[in-house]
Amino acid sequence: MRRRLLAACVCLCCAPVAGAAETSVEGMIDARLAHITALRRDIHEHPELSNRETRTAKLIAGELKKLGYEVHTGIAHTGVIGVLKGGKPGPRLAIRADIDALPVTEEVDLPFASRAKGEYQGKQVGVMHACGHDVHAATTLGVASALASLRKDLPGEVMMIFQPAEEGAPPGEEGGAELMVEQGVFKDFKPDAVFGMHVTSSYHVGDVALRAGGIMASSDTFRMTVHGLQTHGATPWRGIDPIVAAADIVMAAQSIVSRRMDINKDPVVLTFGVFDGGQRFNIVPDRVSLQGTIRAFDTGMRDQALAELRQVAEHVAKAHGASIDMEVPTASGSNPVNFNDPALTERVRGSLQKVLGKDAVLEAKRWTAAEDFPLLGIGAKAPSVYFFVGGTPRDQDTDKVAFNHSPRFFVDEGALRTASEAMLQASLDFLGYAR
Repeated sequence: MRRRLLAACVCLCCAPVAGAAETSVEGMIDARLAHITALRRDIHEHPELSNRETRTAKLIAGELKKLGYEVHTGIAHTGVIGVLKGGKPGPRLAIRADIDALPVTEEVDLPFASRAKGEYQGKQVGVMHACGHDVHAATTLGVASALASLRKDLPGEVMMIFQPAEEGAPPGEEGGAELMVEQGVFKDFKPDAVFGMHVTSSYHVGDVALRAGGIMASSDTFRMTVHGLQTHGATPWRGIDPIVAAADIVMAAQSIVSRRMDINKDPVVLTFGVFDGGQRFNIVPDRVSLQGTIRAFDTGMRDQALAELRQVAEHVAKAHGASIDMEVPTASGSNPVNFNDPALTERVRGSLQKVLGKDAVLEAKRWTAAEDFPLLGIGAKAPSVYFFVGGTPRDQDTDKVAFNHSPRFFVDEGALRTASEAMLQASLDFLGYAR
């Protein structure tokens, strides 16, 4: 049983706590848990869309300044970084938390539920932290506070990266991890490792999960236009129907993964998400637009899926007398595989087991979801480790609760403690801090 301080000892702010250097990781997080919770609720109640996280960024910068961090703002629009220099020589560590919310209207009955609105693709929409970035931001601030309290005896340096637009920049804008790297987030700070985490309903509260190698898939967005010949709907033989051609392309593409790829090697997903064509019920349109995504854990299989898709689309379109234009993403235009450095993963696994217990540290299943965290490790030319934090109450079935991005996505606040303790222990061990 892990040690817990009495609730009466809980500190109500993230300021450095007197005597923190003599306490355990659990004790340091206990002393900050009330404020971490308050921060999480505040950020959850006031979510902001990608590249619009102005209030969130201001809150984060203010917290870091109070803790004595060297703070830089306005990176990749609304990104914030805080640098803490320890009192002893040692390695450099970057810790990343994403801070943007989603265009989702919250349906969870919470006293701090979001009622926020925002503009998304020209429409007013509800805004919600439906992917747990509020948890990431708040717990990372808690870790920042604990590290600041140890500054005098802390080896090395730490950079806290609060990244906007992980969910993707609005159309026509740049953003996210790629833009942070382009704008020099690592110009004056070359980390020896990059850590990140993500809360998810896939695991129970109190548990964490990680694995060496690919933990999340690469993500590519493909766009295709099927060109036909417009005509009256009453005389389709006078034209070339791109709707029928596009429908056949979608159906034929379903055989790419199931019949053309060796999924014994690694999983691959090919999904169409947009089928857009036509203006009027009695007109065969001249074109149809298709969009979708390919997810993979192997670069060769990713390239094969894209090549097979182009081949299928071209031949099916030709059979209909139609033609296609297809935007094929380049390697630099996608989110790469989220790859956990094997040696560093085992070090982090040991840290997590130390603070949470062996039974609470699970072997993560590979997730065909994707994110831009690996671009930070690539940009820094440093190994990275990313782990999952469970958010589902212990008495609920993880297969039946609402998943991330749902309007009913719910995080048990016990995850705040787990995430904070896990990241703090992993950070202290990597830096070589000895109590």
